[in-house]
Amino acid sequence: MAGARSKPTLFVDADVIFAGAAAPSEHGASHVVLQMGEITLIDCVTSEQVVTEVERNLGEKLPDKLPEFHLLVNRSLRIVTDPHSDDLDRFKGQANPKDLPILVAALREGCPYLLTFNVRHFKPTSDVIRVLRPGEFLLTIRSLLSTL
Repeated sequence: MAGARSKPTLFVDADVIFAGAAAPSEHGASHVVLQMGEITLIDCVTSEQVVTEVERNLGEKLPDKLPEFHLLVNRSLRIVTDPHSDDLDRFKGQANPKDLPILVAALREGCPYLLTFNVRHFKPTSDVIRVLRPGEFLLTIRSLLSTL
């Protein structure tokens, strides 16, 4: 197919996956984003660190949601390795220290979007990545669809 574009790739932070797995309905923005990944409209990427964090938090707070989480991970997400600690130095100051590996993994994977509810934790100096809340990302998609 001539002129076909690749699908959008986005990095999904732990709070978005947690919200998607714990959602009481299927209409929350986090859950919708993960569903879009499941049906391959978008490529949802996350890191091993993020998966471990969500699994730990769900296990402590909402253990009955762990099966939903594992299903979402298997169907919706591409999991990448965490960046090495020596890869973080050149990005120092662009995110809170505990969130820096997330930003670096997103940049390494070429993700133009990083979805999180903690947008203030990330301050990338490059415009190659936009840090958005899930609802903001869906509004961007809606706007693009309206131009078709």
